[in-house]
Amino acid sequence: MIRRGVYVLFLRFDAPVETEAGALGHISLPAGDYCYVGSAMGGLDQRVSRHLFHEKCIRWHIDYLTTVCSDMHALEHEGTSISECGLGRMIAEAGGEPAIVGFGCSDCNCQTHLFRIPRECAERILKAEGMVIFTDKRRSSG
Repeated sequence: MIRRGVYVLFLRFDAPVETEAGALGHISLPAGDYCYVGSAMGGLDQRVSRHLFHEKCIRWHIDYLTTVCSDMHALEHEGTSISECGLGRMIAEAGGEPAIVGFGCSDCNCQTHLFRIPRECAERILKAEGMVIFTDKRRSSG
């Protein structure tokens, strides 16, 4: 059974990041904690597991960062009651600063889907909304 839903990737960079990111061009990020909001209506387990793997073909904006981050984990919410744009608003309201305008939001009107925010702050807000630590159910089901 394919699970659908939204997710938040938490990325930590121990050093500043300088890289090219497709159509966005050159991007620079200071070291620190970031979170990226996304949706996976075609398969939550497959999408998030792919993001959590460092070595992959570059396909999305976030791939440019997941291949170079020092630490990464994810929260998930199965179903359609929360949108990725809604998650972005929650993070912004909790003090998340837009990290790169246009990042990961080419299919909506959001300013960005990548925020700089202390990990603990974002996790507290999102867990209160019912998000849980991502577990690939394809591997845990018998």
